[in-house]
Amino acid sequence: MTPEEKYDMMNPTNPVPQDTLTEKEEKTLSGNKITALYCRLSQEDERFGDSVSIEHQKDILLRYAREHRFPNPVFFVDDGYSGTNFDRPEFQKMLAEIEAGKVGVLITKDLSRLGRNQAMVGLYTNFTFPEHGVRYIAINDNYDSIDQTSVNNDFAGIKNWFNEFFARDTSRKIRAVNKAKGEKGITLTTNVPYGYLKDPENTKHWIVDPEAADVVRHIFDLCMEGRGPNQIAKQLKAEKIPTPAVHKQQLGINHPNKIPEDPYHWSGAEVVSILEKLEYTGCVVNFKTYSLSIWDTKKRDNDKEKWAIFPNQHEAIIDPEVFERVQEIRQHRHRQTRTGKSSIFSGLVFCADCKGKLYFCSSRTFKPNQDFFECSTYRSSNTRCRGHYIRAVVLEQLVLKHIQFVTNHVLRYEDHFREMMIRVREQASAEQLKNCQAQISKDEKRISELKRLFMKIYEDNAGGRLSDERYEMLSASYEAEQKQLEAEVNDLRQKMEAQEKNQESLEQFIEKIKAYGQIDKLDGYILHDLIKAIYVGAPDRSSGRREQSIHIEYNCVGFIPINGLTEKQTA
Repeated sequence: MTPEEKYDMMNPTNPVPQDTLTEKEEKTLSGNKITALYCRLSQEDERFGDSVSIEHQKDILLRYAREHRFPNPVFFVDDGYSGTNFDRPEFQKMLAEIEAGKVGVLITKDLSRLGRNQAMVGLYTNFTFPEHGVRYIAINDNYDSIDQTSVNNDFAGIKNWFNEFFARDTSRKIRAVNKAKGEKGITLTTNVPYGYLKDPENTKHWIVDPEAADVVRHIFDLCMEGRGPNQIAKQLKAEKIPTPAVHKQQLGINHPNKIPEDPYHWSGAEVVSILEKLEYTGCVVNFKTYSLSIWDTKKRDNDKEKWAIFPNQHEAIIDPEVFERVQEIRQHRHRQTRTGKSSIFSGLVFCADCKGKLYFCSSRTFKPNQDFFECSTYRSSNTRCRGHYIRAVVLEQLVLKHIQFVTNHVLRYEDHFREMMIRVREQASAEQLKNCQAQISKDEKRISELKRLFMKIYEDNAGGRLSDERYEMLSASYEAEQKQLEAEVNDLRQKMEAQEKNQESLEQFIEKIKAYGQIDKLDGYILHDLIKAIYVGAPDRSSGRREQSIHIEYNCVGFIPINGLTEKQTA
């Protein structure tokens, strides 16, 4: 092809006069139909160099069409698409033209350019193309659908099988390479999380995007204040903060999500995605998703046990402790009442008797001091629990008083607080560790017994002493029990490991108290940062007055014995 010859994907060349065609071609190309010249190149194909490049394919196809006098050549080009995927934009566009009866001939460089799925390629070549009167030619494979007696056409099925085998083999190799990289801590994702950018000197390393990182911190702060994802999304929209897709577009970076019409339209799902992304703590997380096969490439969430997590791989945007606290908060949904009101205590308040949640209740007619919390179990069935009711203002007063008492003691008597909590923890830990170890031993003994029982029923079934139906029932029962016991053992071991970190968490709590200093007023962030749960007891009227107690479980240290603090302060 000379430099003067030009071609276009959309504009067909001038048609060749029909009187120059053979009788068969006249019959095939009757009417004003186009000659579709289809090119495809995948990332895997690029390693073969110019021999399969798009320009090389165009050159071969256009030259072939002109030499054989096929009229109206039009290119359809899919660059960067796998042959296992038939949802390619230009292929689908060409298919629509075929189904509309506008294509007379379809030409590809070889059968693999059409696709690498033998079933799908066979469907198109044997049914779809003939049904719409399309002559299909694969140049390098000497395939021409108009010549049904050709031996090369008979071998097309075998070639399609080899093309599919090549795709499967390539997929296996790529998966093996990615698995090796992922297990070494090399990030596998091509889309860097919002808040980070690829390091220009090393694309596998991330650096902080200052503007986006501030937004990420803002989102975590709002969650720590007790706001839900939809509330946070509304706040970000009101503050006119561009969405992640818009922000990356402004930086000239491709983003997998569609650009919204409103650049500030955050969704609750986007907020959730950010709040649950462990990468913000400085970790590389691989194998979070998987696909079933080269045909079903839909990304599915992997079990967290199968993730490969590598800490301290890049600069953290969110402190790991804050991230963990946010995950705990996210487990308790914070729904607003119909009045639009919400409480900073939502998700933190529980019944001291049944351990059920206390729901925040309000009304448009209520004054601020009339909002209250009520036991969810009692609301659904007043026979299962007593009426644990407490007004929100009273709860706030009691919690603030409790926090101030603990804070003042830590600031004034730090050493005493540390010694007292270590004694309390050692006593509780010794008992808990003893119970955990005993339960683990019991569970492991039962697991060993289940394995022996499974082998016995297998031998009985193989020897004809146990029916297949009975075998299936028993094996399913044993397997379910074994899985439950193994999960319980794993949880117990995690609890034992957590006990070993108690001293470290105690120092973290003391440092938090020092950082806050004197606390005069509660806000959502302080509340969720310091407190894990608040347990409200039933009201006591034995003295003639309505008295109510609360028990506070603090983050890092658990329950703090107030009596021990009081004795020191009165000594």
